[in-house]
Amino acid sequence: MITSGNGKHRVQLEKQMIGDHLLLILEGGEKPHIGSVVTCEPGKDAILVSLGTHKDYIVLKPIAETACKKYNTTVVAVGGIHIDNATREDIDLIIKNCKRLESCI
Repeated sequence: MITSGNGKHRVQLEKQMIGDHLLLILEGGEKPHIGSVVTCEPGKDAILVSLGTHKDYIVLKPIAETACKKYNTTVVAVGGIHIDNATREDIDLIIKNCKRLESCI
């Protein structure tokens, strides 16, 4: 598991191999949840699934695409990050911390 950030801006990414494929679980903020699912297969466009009004695919998609390209395998990324009454600064910090996770894949 890799982590980035502190307090309510902390995010973590767990990697698990399922056969030759990769499952990524992203969580963070004050109320982790499953808000989106992103599936990537080599040579294909990512498939995005958003549950309700969640927009976690915004940070999950680049993470899944990076892992798919790096490992040349099918990747499923799932998770969600929530901060109550998030400000623009909160969102920017979460995105920055997710980019750090992406760079560590």
